[in-house]
Amino acid sequence: MTMIFVNLPTSDLDRSRHFYTALGCTINPLFSDENAACVVWSDDVFFMVLRREYFATFTDKEIVDPSTHAQTSLAFSCESREEVDRILALGLAAGGTEPRDAQDLGFMYSRDLDDPDGNALGFIFMEPAAAEHGPDAYMEEQGGGDT
Repeated sequence: MTMIFVNLPTSDLDRSRHFYTALGCTINPLFSDENAACVVWSDDVFFMVLRREYFATFTDKEIVDPSTHAQTSLAFSCESREEVDRILALGLAAGGTEPRDAQDLGFMYSRDLDDPDGNALGFIFMEPAAAEHGPDAYMEEQGGGDT
């Protein structure tokens, strides 16, 4: 696999465009129209934010309301704790909500951000040594054995 395309339902396409561009994403106009916005997260990760009615044409399953039902949660790694906090501040200012308190596990720091429709996004920073050797080894090196 070389690219990831995540389809997300929205009840307000313009609001979603505003929210995701506020996070620093761009919109690819070649794959955007009155039903969809192609949100470019990186060279390899894209969100197709689709009007709920249009989203429903891609499946025979019921489209749940992401503000009341969890269907998926996406997590993105960040370079630092400060980057996690910076992205959350941008998302909150653009109409997102933080559904729970930040989690600091010592080896990993994470915060959750729901977009205005309730689609769940997570932003995490993991200490490089924990990513390389595992959280238990990292915590042991830091003087605490339990994760």
